[in-house]
Amino acid sequence: MGERYVIGVDFGTLTGRALVVRVSDGAEVGTAVHEYKHGVMDSVLVATGQQLPPDWALQDPDDYRDVLRHAVPAAVAAAGINPADVIGIGTDFTACTVLPVLADGTPLCEVADLRHRPHAWVKLWKHHAAQPHADRINAVAHERGEPWIGRYGGKISAEWQFAKGLQLAEEDPEVYQRADRFIEAADWIVWQLCGAETRNVCTAGYKGIRQDGQFPSPEYLAALNPAFAGFVSKVDGPVHPLGGRAGSLTAQAAAWTGLPEGIAVAVGNVDAHVTAASAQALKPGRLVAIMGTSTCHVLNGSSVAEVPGMCGVVDGGISAGAWGYEAGQSGVGDIFGWFVEHAAPAGYDSHATLSELAAAQPVGAHGLVALDWWNGNRSLLVNHDLSGLIVGMTLATRPADIYRALLEATAYGTRMIIEAFADAGVDVQDLVIAGGLTGNALLMQIYADVTNRPLHLIRSAQGPALGSAIHAAVAAGAYTDVYAASEVMGRIDEGVYQPDPVRAKAYDALYGHYRRLHDHFGRGGDDIMLELRSIRNAARAVAL
Repeated sequence: MGERYVIGVDFGTLTGRALVVRVSDGAEVGTAVHEYKHGVMDSVLVATGQQLPPDWALQDPDDYRDVLRHAVPAAVAAAGINPADVIGIGTDFTACTVLPVLADGTPLCEVADLRHRPHAWVKLWKHHAAQPHADRINAVAHERGEPWIGRYGGKISAEWQFAKGLQLAEEDPEVYQRADRFIEAADWIVWQLCGAETRNVCTAGYKGIRQDGQFPSPEYLAALNPAFAGFVSKVDGPVHPLGGRAGSLTAQAAAWTGLPEGIAVAVGNVDAHVTAASAQALKPGRLVAIMGTSTCHVLNGSSVAEVPGMCGVVDGGISAGAWGYEAGQSGVGDIFGWFVEHAAPAGYDSHATLSELAAAQPVGAHGLVALDWWNGNRSLLVNHDLSGLIVGMTLATRPADIYRALLEATAYGTRMIIEAFADAGVDVQDLVIAGGLTGNALLMQIYADVTNRPLHLIRSAQGPALGSAIHAAVAAGAYTDVYAASEVMGRIDEGVYQPDPVRAKAYDALYGHYRRLHDHFGRGGDDIMLELRSIRNAARAVAL
């Protein structure tokens, strides 16, 4: 028998990437990227030209199909392999990215008389307009003593499924009623591939409030809004383990991708969680930080604990037989990109130039501390109405000073998360870094120094896509489970960045100031950020 291959497809915020991987050793033999035609609709609904309210972020689901039509065949061609040698395909998605569909999986935005309705479209993970709904979900859960709320750190995020569902129910009841199903894009794309609706344990647990086999009760949902009492009927269904086989590639999907009809289609997954397999980070104590526009932190534990402010803990949420923990930061690479594109003056408007200048500074030389909330706070405060802050600027402050302070702020945010895990008894021994920011040596060293832990780097530049390919190999029966496949197909470079004791001590003092600002502006000391956001939204609503 010749070599066999699997395909991993990573659906990101702006592009989809297909990766061809050899089953026997995890070698990456071909890749291709397809850019979404419509990108992120955060100001205008492309179908009509109408303005969108603040904090909206929508996408077109046909952009995801285009990834199957273009990136997958291109990756196979780049690999120079026979498509007949491909035995499975696996996918991962940003989350919570969710859409309302008909019973046959047709997105409501593709129904002619609903294309002009913003609520009929895909709500991307960074759609934050459901914050008031999330606030009410949390308040009512605590008032009623709902047992599941502790599994989510005490707060459900505005990004998650139920907050977005409640926003839909209250702001566009007609679209809500016409939605037979409300489904994660991670599961919808699998539906497109194999023709069967499935739900994966990862998104169901972290984004869909499914704990111990149950969703929130109809009584609780009715307390939020009587019209919302039946919401679970739109999201419920058989939940499948990660690495399982969702079905077989249909003739239609085979025509899109150029792959053999009938090959294994793996159960859907989330981009961050699937990366743990490609980073060989399934053992407890090894935290994976997938760093891109945002950062997601995932970690396996041997037991369940409730960690205030984290995104969730789910049995089997990362891999079977372990409790998977998730936390995250809503803005990381986006913050650095914002500064370079919109705030840095000419001559300083590149990451390379700013990184070189900032790297020459001793710790603390810029005299600044920043809060990394340019896109709100996911963990530990779970409030997307919070905003960014820089303290200490003077007439002597220069662009590289601000840039370094922003890099450091995101590292402080990660340290907050690590310490919250440790305080709850969930040990974090070391960090594996994946994602598009691993190439910034200054940023990586700052993270090692701020967290005072060694940093390992995933060897693959396509961590999520490789993780999806690993799960596809398991779904196709090439390996007994994800653990076995990860050992062979995953890849990691150990101890690439080590903390420097002198710099780590200097950062301890600066981190103390970060914590003071974090707690003052994020935990009720001063609500000025929330008040400014309210004023902004009101002014924009008048403009619309």
